[in-house]
Parts: sequence; structure tokens; C-alpha cells
Amino acid sequence: MKKIQTPLTEKTIKTLKSGDEILLSGIIYTARDSAHKRIVSNLKKIPFNLKGSVIYYTGPTPAKSGHIIGSCGPTSSYRMDKYTPELLKHGLKATIGKGKRSKEVIEAMKKYKAVYLAATGGIGALLSKCVKKAVIIAFPELGCEAIYKLEVKNMPLIVINDNYGNDLYEKNDIK
Repeated sequence: MKKIQTPLTEKTIKTLKSGDEILLSGIIYTARDSAHKRIVSNLKKIPFNLKGSVIYYTGPTPAKSGHIIGSCGPTSSYRMDKYTPELLKHGLKATIGKGKRSKEVIEAMKKYKAVYLAATGGIGALLSKCVKKAVIIAFPELGCEAIYKLEVKNMPLIVINDNYGNDLYEKNDIK
């Protein structure tokens, strides 16, 4: 497994290949449908720097007593596809979710040197153990769709789409 650290650089992105298993550590941000709509409609006022950033498509559940965060499994990525090329254009280097991406997103990843990472669905409770710190930084009124700043350590992920246009799902004929 490759260990990678945020913020992501173009040099790091170029070393990642479709099918690589990685352990991601550092700061990542959560955002789902509603947050993406707000971010893209006002890119000058987003609460974090997109350059080198990673967005995780998750809506964490409330934390149980003594826990940092509740379950935080991935959601279907295709719902963010209409927003993703614009975010990649402004420096976003990786997204984390589940499921296939559109051809437009794959082309934008090639153009802007970015990757799509998959987290295994159904293991949200296990993934929450990788979160060392969680703070809502924007849109608290959206509840679980608020933007969280997460500090993660050794989050297990798989590179689905690399910046060369390779697609693990296509390679393995996954529909």
C-alpha cells in the first residue's frame, strides 16, 4: 500500500495508478450535493483552499458519546459529477466516494491532474476510526451535509480513476 499525505501535489498524483491501494493521511473535507451546489455558486467564499485538497462524499452521522464522529461511509459519486470539473479546475486534486464517474469528470481529471478514490461502501463505522479530528467549517444548517474538516490517518482507499484516464471499473468490466 502506498501512504500518501494531504495536501496532494501534482507529483504525488502522477505516481498514483488505477488499482493502487493507498492509505491517506492529513486534512480532507466532506461535501455532498447541497454543499457542492453552494461551493460552485460562490467559489470565492468557500471555507477552505481547493488547491491540493481532497473532498470526501460523505454525510457523517452524529458521534456517539466518546467518539470523534459517527459512521462516515461514502455516498454515490455520480451525484456530484455536474460540479466536479469546476472544482478540479480550481485545484481540487482528489475526490473520495463510491461508484463510477462520468466521462466529463474523467476527462477533467486528466486535464487538471487529479484522481478519484473509492472507499468501500458499508464500512462507515470502520472508516470513522480513521478520523482523528472533525470540525464543521461551513453550512451547519445542512445537518449531515455540512462541510466538515476531517483529520484522517491511514484511511484505506483504492485509486479508481488516475490522472491518465485509466478506470479500474472499466478495466475489470464492472457495470
